[in-house]
Amino acid sequence: MQEPLVGASVWEQTLFDHLTSHEENERELLVEYQQAAGESQSPAFRYLAALIVEDEMRHHRLLGEMAESLRLDAEMHPGEPAVPRLGGWGPDPHRVAELSDRLVQHEEMDLQFLKRLRKEMDTIKDTTMWPLLVKLMELDTTKHMEILNFVRRQSKRALS
Repeated sequence: MQEPLVGASVWEQTLFDHLTSHEENERELLVEYQQAAGESQSPAFRYLAALIVEDEMRHHRLLGEMAESLRLDAEMHPGEPAVPRLGGWGPDPHRVAELSDRLVQHEEMDLQFLKRLRKEMDTIKDTTMWPLLVKLMELDTTKHMEILNFVRRQSKRALS
């Protein structure tokens, strides 16, 4: 358990405790995946477990960055937190909005391509993990679109 935040509200402390306890659970899960992959005789399982380990490492990092950003704000330390505050869209938020619009269009085209590609692989779905990997790329592309739509909404709000 982390030290309590100095000067934090009850809500901030509760959120901080939740973030740090979940971060610890993520750490334990990461170790378990790494051990399972290391012990497995299955190359397929080791490969897929390695993909999960990459995600779990990112989750662990994000939880830690959110907790430390919360600490910085709650304790009123100067400086920019690891997770930047909203509103930092630079001197030209219009340019950020335009760029995110264009990138969303590219991601939408990529998503359509990946869906077609996965359908073409239907005949090999029981002999290779390729359709699964393409599906995971589809999910990543959907995630990218979510990020870009968030940027687009926030940068357009900064224009108002």
